Amino acid sequence: MAKLTVNGTARTVDVDPSTPLLWVIREQIGLTGTKYGCGIAQCGSCTVLLDGAAVRSCVLPVSAAAGRKVETVESLSVGGKLSKVQQAWVEKQAPQCGYCQNGMVMAATALLRQKPKPTDADIDAAITNICRCGTFQEVRAAIHAAAKA
Repeated sequence: MAKLTVNGTARTVDVDPSTPLLWVIREQIGLTGTKYGCGIAQCGSCTVLLDGAAVRSCVLPVSAAAGRKVETVESLSVGGKLSKVQQAWVEKQAPQCGYCQNGMVMAATALLRQKPKPTDADIDAAITNICRCGTFQEVRAAIHAAAKA
């Protein structure tokens, strides 16, 4: 049994402690916004926030999240209102296929919480997610727009 808090709700899940957090979020809790991409923590599609820090949930055992605060992309919009990052993504048309974008949005959210006015160098250092469609310029523009919002 693992006890964790996901999007503000206390959860108890009956899984092997080594089960990746990604699969607990998707399969046991039913939140499917966090995506499986590579399974080796390289692409970032599985990015969630753990105590506010962007982490790759595909390789993080659920035991490492026990007693900690997990945030998924589903937590960002409140009452149907998009977060400033999500709104900037829409306005700047950041996604193309969109598969990686939930992880990008979570990484950008963590960055903006830490550095409300990031430079291009800050963005390059923090956003290490991979987009096969190559929307990196749109992502950068969306992060700058969210920083101004």
